[in-house]
Amino acid sequence: MNRAVSGLLASPFRNLAAVVGFVVAMVVLETIGYVLAGWSLQDAFYMVILTVYSVGYEEVRPIDTPALHILTITTIVFGCTAMILLTGVLVQVFTVGQIKELLGMNNVTSEIDKLKGHVIICGFGRIGVMLAKDLKDGGVDLVILERDEARVARAREQGYLVVDLDAADESALKAAGVDRARVLATVVPDDAANVFITLTARSLNPTLQIIARGEMPSTESKLLYAGANKVVLPTHIGAERMAEMILYPETARFIRGSERMRDFDKSLRDLGLLMEVVTVTDNAGAIGQTLDEMERRAKGGFFVVQLDRRSGEIITRPPGDTRIEAGDGVLIVTRAAAAVVRSAFQAPAERVRVGRNVI
Repeated sequence: MNRAVSGLLASPFRNLAAVVGFVVAMVVLETIGYVLAGWSLQDAFYMVILTVYSVGYEEVRPIDTPALHILTITTIVFGCTAMILLTGVLVQVFTVGQIKELLGMNNVTSEIDKLKGHVIICGFGRIGVMLAKDLKDGGVDLVILERDEARVARAREQGYLVVDLDAADESALKAAGVDRARVLATVVPDDAANVFITLTARSLNPTLQIIARGEMPSTESKLLYAGANKVVLPTHIGAERMAEMILYPETARFIRGSERMRDFDKSLRDLGLLMEVVTVTDNAGAIGQTLDEMERRAKGGFFVVQLDRRSGEIITRPPGDTRIEAGDGVLIVTRAAAAVVRSAFQAPAERVRVGRNVI
């Protein structure tokens, strides 16, 4: 039914153009008729307009011949018909947008109701746009939650299913099918909003995989506590990548400088593994520890594949008895969260109290 109605409303402006053309042609022909009957152009046009709009003023000149009677009757019939058609088409033009929007909302709702195991993206900003494109290219069913009108319009133009509501609203998440979704990615550029969305989504679907964006590093723990499975800090990641390129240019070129290695990195991520470079800070408790000791304490959470010494020495596949030094760049493959791995290599040494002294 929606398809049939949409077909009828598909071309209101084309209908308007046709009716206006009919009105103009009728006015011109009737005016010519009165002119041929001996009236002036001004009187003829004035008479036609009075008749077409049913104003009801007295005739400009006497209608006293059979030809004028017939001409006036045709003006009345075709003029009133033209005005009825014009009024109807104008109403269609003014209302068709709202009707189409209603039909579109119904279609979106029915399409979302069919989804199961889909992905919900909260926010269609810079990160949301890139994320949606990559998921769409990968053949993943997804729903966009966005309240900004311009972004909603852009998302619809790109063919996405969009719920035009605030993602922090419980009803919006329900409309997006959160109870049937597999993953929710909240990438709104507002930490408080992301925390609230995470809390709400977790309460609605305890098994949902939630990936949340954070602006400030301090937000990571709050998002994890709110129920996020993973937290992404775009600004922090960007700064890390730049520092990595400056401090360890050879390693950065090795792990991210070729299409082959980028494919390898993607394959690791598909397996739930990450390849990262972590810098050992000067006061870290890991200084002096062997790689075997660090890997053993992590209980298999990561393993070291390369060390970049501060002196510039690069040790590929370092032996297990290699000791960590301050300023080392440690290339690791891990299945733990990035924050956990950084903490293992950057957390300060524990201080022990002996009497009144702290060592």
